[in-house]
Amino acid sequence: MELKRSVTFLHDGPPPRRSLGSISGLQYGSLVNSLSSLAPITNETPAISRRRSFIAVAVLCYVNLLNYMERYTIAGVLLNIQTFFNINDSTAGLLQTIFICSFLLTAPLFGYLGDRYNRVYIMAAGLSVWLLTATGSSFVPKSYFWLLVLLRGLVGIGEASYSTIAPTIIGDLFTGGQRTIMIAAFYIFIPVGSGLGYITGSSIASLTGDWHWSLRITPILGVVGLILVLFLCPNPPRGAAENNQHGVNGRSSYLEDIKYLLKNKSYIWSSLGVTAMAFLTGALAFWMPSFLYRAQVSQGLQPPCTKGSCNSIDSYIFGAITVVSGILGVCIGTGLARWLRNKVPNADPLICAGGMLGSVPCLFITIFVATASIPATYVFIFIAEVLLSLNWSLLADMLLYIVVPTKRATAEALQITVCHLLGDAGSPYLIGAISDAIHSSKPSSTEWSFSSLQYSFLICPFVGILGGVFFLMTALYISDDRTAAQQLTIDPPQQCPTHEPTAEMTNVPNK
Repeated sequence: MELKRSVTFLHDGPPPRRSLGSISGLQYGSLVNSLSSLAPITNETPAISRRRSFIAVAVLCYVNLLNYMERYTIAGVLLNIQTFFNINDSTAGLLQTIFICSFLLTAPLFGYLGDRYNRVYIMAAGLSVWLLTATGSSFVPKSYFWLLVLLRGLVGIGEASYSTIAPTIIGDLFTGGQRTIMIAAFYIFIPVGSGLGYITGSSIASLTGDWHWSLRITPILGVVGLILVLFLCPNPPRGAAENNQHGVNGRSSYLEDIKYLLKNKSYIWSSLGVTAMAFLTGALAFWMPSFLYRAQVSQGLQPPCTKGSCNSIDSYIFGAITVVSGILGVCIGTGLARWLRNKVPNADPLICAGGMLGSVPCLFITIFVATASIPATYVFIFIAEVLLSLNWSLLADMLLYIVVPTKRATAEALQITVCHLLGDAGSPYLIGAISDAIHSSKPSSTEWSFSSLQYSFLICPFVGILGGVFFLMTALYISDDRTAAQQLTIDPPQQCPTHEPTAEMTNVPNK
């Protein structure tokens, strides 16, 4: 009888602030109650108002837009940078590799801090580093390429703080279908920002006649973002959205957090899937404008780039394709997920698997049709990017509902570290290095310069197949892991000191 009263208490009034300090021993999938059946029914005022929550998401979306604009501005003026510094493909790819390496190495630190301290201040500090170093990289002289590489690395540190923490704030402001929509809105700015990075970089370089100015536009806009974050973004209690605005306490050590995540099979498999996707998108984003340009040069449709200012039409077109395909893909992916979730419990990873596997034939066609038809190449690039973009919001939403609130920043950080370390940290350099190795096997020519890059791209479809398999594996475990995370969010450990479910708890009727 006493246990029944404890369980009923969850429905009668607002629960106490929860502690998840010693949850690592609980078996995943052992508790079968859903969040909807155990969530408290209450009319108390939310800790963060709806209006302020929506404003916070708008601010975070704006900064996320600038984040990815800055990241891919380099790719939009890559031809100019290679000509200015007189560097080959592998050295040019090193710019993105160093940026991503610093990004992934510092993400765990920000994940640790984000689960324990004020997230707004951490983001503001990181954005300040990003603004200063991004601006400084635009003033590097021709003989100091190493300094440009160093500054790009420091930019990665600033961006790591934001990318790790921002999604967890959204996760603590919204839940359920509303969270899915907000996460979709946030992640739709990844392809939009990436595409605008190409367009803005190329446009500013063309207008000013100096590619250095293209690296200065996002820091100017970033100052506004920093002010908005400081004054308009709240730091909600962790788990407030799921736990009646009271939040949960995190008292576990970092080692306990790691052990908790390593036991979460769907988190492990989905992180591997994200890694494969990062490899693909990193390689395509960095090299595709150059690939398209070289294809046209080899066909005599464009003159070779021999001066400081090169033709940037391919960056414009690829940027526009990235923006449109990204918006369309995220919207389709989110719509499919909302439609299928009530019918198929593991719909999210299945959609991700379909997107990855569906992009594979499009990538093969893109690589080889470029020798014959540039318009057809654009069509298949567009289709491939739509399919890959199905995954953006779903990946973030999955992480939020399979991991307890007090460990989400750590989970985001470790996923970022793995996916960038094995994904887009190495793919731009790897593609460039393979291209250089193939190119050196024959006398240099415009046709062979294109062919060497073309052959190096063949690794991408195989990585896409691997990523699809990883998401299919995620689908096997995600329902149990989601149920376990929901239960840990709302069940105080003092009610279940042995962390084992009882017959009375597992038979609480749905309300």
